[in-house]
Amino acid sequence: MPPSDVRKSSASGGVQSLERAFGLLEQMADAGGETGLSELAASSGLPLPTIHRLMRTLVACGYVRQQPNRRYALGPRLIRLGESAARPLATWARPHLARLVEETGETANMALLDGDAVVYVAQVPSRHSMRMFTEVGRRVLPHSTGVGKALLAGLPDGEVRALLRRTGMPAATERTITTPEAFLAELGKVRENGYAVDDNEQEIGVRCIAVRVPDSPTAAAISVSGPAGRVTDEATEKMVPLLRDVATDLSTALTGTGEDT
Repeated sequence: MPPSDVRKSSASGGVQSLERAFGLLEQMADAGGETGLSELAASSGLPLPTIHRLMRTLVACGYVRQQPNRRYALGPRLIRLGESAARPLATWARPHLARLVEETGETANMALLDGDAVVYVAQVPSRHSMRMFTEVGRRVLPHSTGVGKALLAGLPDGEVRALLRRTGMPAATERTITTPEAFLAELGKVRENGYAVDDNEQEIGVRCIAVRVPDSPTAAAISVSGPAGRVTDEATEKMVPLLRDVATDLSTALTGTGEDT
C-alpha cells in the first residue's frame, strides 16, 4: 500500500485507508460473509484497484481469505476479535438485563446480528422455576425470533429479502412466519410499534418481546422472554416502555466511552 494512502486522513480525522478497509469488512458481513470484487465495488463506490489493494492487505493479515473461485470470505482472525469484543459487551449489558428481570420477573437477553444469524451474547435468567432459557452463544435464524425481528426491522427491505434468500425460512414451529411477504409485513408492524413479538414462533409455549438498542456500535437488541401464559398482551403493554428505557440506558453505556483527545 503506498505510504501516501496510509497517511491520507478522512474528513472525520481518521485514516482513510483504515476506514475503507473496515467498511469493506462490514459490507462483506452484510452480504453473508462472502463476496466478489465487483460486488464490493458496486456497494462501496471505490475503484477496483483500491479495493484489490485493501483486500490483499486484509488477506495477508488473516482477516479475509480468498476462495478457490477467487471470491473473498471473512477470515478466521475475525472470530478472535469478535469473541474478545463480546465479553465486555456482555459485562456492560448484564446490569441492564438484571433490571429487566427484577421489574418483569422474566428472563432477559441481549443478542447481536452476526452475518445472517442472531447470536445471544448475554442473559440474566428469571427466578421462576418455569422460565425461558437460551444458551449464551447460541445462533438462530432471525425470522423466528423477537430479537431477530427487532434487528432486521432496522434494515431496508431489499437487504432483508436478500438475507432471507440466503438462509431460507424454515419453520421452527407451526407459528413461524415462512414467506418473505408475510415477514416484511411483520417488520412493518415492528417499525410502526417500536417493538417486536415472537409469539410461539421459535418455541411453542414461549413469547418474547424485543426492542432494538438505539445507536449501538453493532446491531443489537434486548428482549424479555417467558411462558406465553405470563407474557400476555396485557403484560406486554407494561414491558415495552421498560424495554425501551433499558435499551436507551444500555446504548449510553455502549457509546458513552468518551473520545481520545
